[in-house]
Amino acid sequence: MAARRSRGDGGLHWDDKRQRWIATASLGFLPNGKRNVKRASGKTKTEAKNKLKEVLRDYEDGLAIAPTGYTVKDAVTDWLTYGRNGLDAGTVRMDKSMCKNHIVPDLGARKLRDLSADDVDKWLAAKSKVLSTRSLEVIHSCLNRAVKRAMARDKVKRNVVELCSIPTGRPGRPSKSLTLTQAEAVLKAAEDSPHHAYFVVSLLTGGRTEEMRPLRWDHVDLEGDPNADPPIPPYIAVWRSVRRSGDTKTKKSRRTLALPGRAVDALKVQRERQKQQRIKAGDRWKESGLVFTSAVGTELYAINVRRALRKVIAHAAELLPENSSHALVPEDWTTRETRTSFVSILSDRGIPLEEISRLVGHSSTAVTETVYRKQIRPVIQTGATAMDEIFGAPTPKR
Repeated sequence: MAARRSRGDGGLHWDDKRQRWIATASLGFLPNGKRNVKRASGKTKTEAKNKLKEVLRDYEDGLAIAPTGYTVKDAVTDWLTYGRNGLDAGTVRMDKSMCKNHIVPDLGARKLRDLSADDVDKWLAAKSKVLSTRSLEVIHSCLNRAVKRAMARDKVKRNVVELCSIPTGRPGRPSKSLTLTQAEAVLKAAEDSPHHAYFVVSLLTGGRTEEMRPLRWDHVDLEGDPNADPPIPPYIAVWRSVRRSGDTKTKKSRRTLALPGRAVDALKVQRERQKQQRIKAGDRWKESGLVFTSAVGTELYAINVRRALRKVIAHAAELLPENSSHALVPEDWTTRETRTSFVSILSDRGIPLEEISRLVGHSSTAVTETVYRKQIRPVIQTGATAMDEIFGAPTPKR
């Protein structure tokens, strides 16, 4: 006759209240003296016993896995709530938007324990038809970090997202630059804009939009020092950005740039215009010391500058000849393309790439050449000139 199982050792029984089979196993005692009992339930005996085997396997692996109802949405919500502290507000806003629009609707209801690499692969493949490669990288990163956080807190055994590669998405909007003719039209059209000085300085110095918006008057010298040795021209000190730390993007981005005469004139007008705005705003004026501000002295938002630029582009398009090969479509342009225009126009004029890279604050010329320079002129003549000097130029035929 088989020995009777001791009380508390575990077993399999039917629960009338839950209408399910309950499988239990006793794993000794906890530090508080209570029994360490693991349970699993199922509609059938086999289902209950198989679930209990999973629980025991997880326990033997040293994992205290979360309740089976923990979903991808729960993991993402937890990451967004507690895993993004101390980051730039813009970064947090983008992550929340990506999770809300692309992760939660498609995978949110999936139980995290049941999420498989195949699920993630199929999700990314579907998203690759509507998102750019860069956006795919962002949503993959968000899901990966959310699941990694859940794994670190024993909510799931492994992170299947790390096993999945990112497919190639739709081509992004190509970056471009203004031609010299277009740039002249834009500068002319900007004269009627309240952001005239902003566009002139951005286009003629190549500053990033994140560097232009926090520019302060105490970092601007519109007179210079002609009596110094060597003479100091009017300049702006690009030492700040709108990043959370306030620092520029890289160490080389921290630079002091001489101002072209056109930019000096525009900034002098801006200083007088700001004085009038301060008087008009009265008590509503928020003194910030910034060069480029709203009508009440607050820092400009990127979206407002972009909207103003597109109005200027639309006006510039009217100034160009009809059926011109230099036609402009306002919706195609963003503020960062004043910077690519600066690089391309200088390159077209024959300025060495190394010097352009220093002006725009790039860490190397590779970024300047592959990302920002949109012109393939001027013709590189160094080799031909050297060969003519070595071998002699051919005598012209009569």
